[in-house]
Amino acid sequence: MCKLSQAISSHAESSPEDIAVMSKTSSLSYSQLNIEATRVANQLKTLGVTKGLTVAICEFRGFKQIITALATMRAGGAYVPIDPAWPDERIRHIVSDSGAAVFVAPRNISDRISTNAVVLDLDEAAELGLAGDPVPHQIASSDEDLAYIIYTSGSTGVPKGVEITHGNLLHLTAWHCTEFAVTRHDHASHLAGLGFDAAVWEVWPYLMTGACISLADDAVRSSPFLLQQWLVQKKITVGFIPTPLAEPMLNMSWPEETALRFLLTGGDVLHTVPSERQPFTVVNNYGPTECTVVATSGVVNPYTSEIPTIGKAITGTEVYVLDFEGRAAAVGETGEIYIGGNGVGRGYRNLPELTAQSFLPDWISGRPGARLYRTGDYAKQLADGQLVFRGRMDGQHKIRGQRLEIDEIVCALNRHPSVAFNVVCIHESEIDEKHLVGYVYPKGSDVLSAKDLRNFLAETLPSYMIPAAFVKLEAIPLNGNGKINTALLPLACKANMFAEAVSPVPVSKIEEIILGIVQQLLRVESVDVDDNFFMMGGHSLLGTQLVARIRESCGVKLTMRDLFDARTVGQIANLVEDLLLRELDPAADEDAGKQARG
Repeated sequence: MCKLSQAISSHAESSPEDIAVMSKTSSLSYSQLNIEATRVANQLKTLGVTKGLTVAICEFRGFKQIITALATMRAGGAYVPIDPAWPDERIRHIVSDSGAAVFVAPRNISDRISTNAVVLDLDEAAELGLAGDPVPHQIASSDEDLAYIIYTSGSTGVPKGVEITHGNLLHLTAWHCTEFAVTRHDHASHLAGLGFDAAVWEVWPYLMTGACISLADDAVRSSPFLLQQWLVQKKITVGFIPTPLAEPMLNMSWPEETALRFLLTGGDVLHTVPSERQPFTVVNNYGPTECTVVATSGVVNPYTSEIPTIGKAITGTEVYVLDFEGRAAAVGETGEIYIGGNGVGRGYRNLPELTAQSFLPDWISGRPGARLYRTGDYAKQLADGQLVFRGRMDGQHKIRGQRLEIDEIVCALNRHPSVAFNVVCIHESEIDEKHLVGYVYPKGSDVLSAKDLRNFLAETLPSYMIPAAFVKLEAIPLNGNGKINTALLPLACKANMFAEAVSPVPVSKIEEIILGIVQQLLRVESVDVDDNFFMMGGHSLLGTQLVARIRESCGVKLTMRDLFDARTVGQIANLVEDLLLRELDPAADEDAGKQARG
């Protein structure tokens, strides 16, 4: 039996009535967890699972998934978590590629998936009395044996399986329990998606220590406000919160009875620092699946105005920032992250060439057999050794020839006192140039306007980094990995964009003229002075016509470049007025100003 399983058995003997896992409606004691995991382990053995084989687990969030994962390790196998919400083809590929000996899934799922694996429906097995003998038949596992395989998205569109050993997993649990002083009296949260490696982090360190885990339901998992209430009500002491949910929670007011000691976050770039009034410590974490969930970790300083760091390498891990020639990058210089140490996994399932490209001999430490994982992520190292994440090499973008980093805009927008969370994306219409759209999740009932947001950003950012439109988010769309699901972000339209704070009534003759032209070109019944031409359906072809008509009506040399800089009727009118003043001689400025104002 593996060390993790042995620890859980020990807790079941010493504290059998302690709660191991609880949900909204039920709970599972350590004694029950131990008995059920043993029964399922023995059933898996009768179906052919033995040391080195894999078991694909496609169960919905709940006790069954945890029981079966533990049972698989007790049978000597490696578990492969699969989210039932994934498409059938993805599930079918993972079951096949992992070489699963058994596919554990409800009948309504397994019937859709053609597989060579033996299918096990836990409910059917229990009804038929095939749950297995509760007496354990122990199979020893070494640190080199596989514990689990998690599939991540591949650059070719085909998911790739990351192989993690028992030694890797014990490295994570030992560091976590020591770093956060976890005891059997702790109460931890379980929020992560089933196929996300953070779920590994949310389960095994606590069960190994005899602590209790609470499973959050789907409604709680998608709302920062409901999640805060749940954390307080459940008296959670240590909780991992995916970055998009954590950010709006960092500056919320928390009640005095909050039991939370550590709010752990990770999975995406953190742009927000916590309020100094928070009753808990915020810890930002970074680590690829290939290196067993966490490679760096650090407390977030609430008194800094800089982007939070991702901390330093955790115990038993080495992290290097290297330049393009494989040498240490200078302090403050950006380089690629390479990770070594006890968390580096075995490699990719059935992908020897990719494994050889990514898992390299450790030429830095020189230890025999040691390897470095080349992440493809970039960071810069500060003088104190902390790392600032810089994203992927392709994380930089260009807008109208200007290079920018989206994270810089997100950080600036998060400093607005009424912004709880935001996402900034680059959109490109069929003909239109690229433009930025800001998606903003406001704090509580705070009232925001596009003008307010734009003016706020203009205090620190150049004009090309200010979004052309701001969309109000009613919810924060996440994917199974705890990152923002950009596919679910709504298209910007008049109905969901923040209104301008100023009156939409035209205040000059120039505005009236341009309003009429835009209304005719877009064939709409009404246009406000603060409506964005491109957000209302305008594109470069219509923009060319708009520029020509304004030239004809107002007598100015307006260009398409001007139109991309001034997109609303009011902004275009202001630009036309400026052009009129520039084109007339100084003596006529006063008359031109009177003409522009009508």
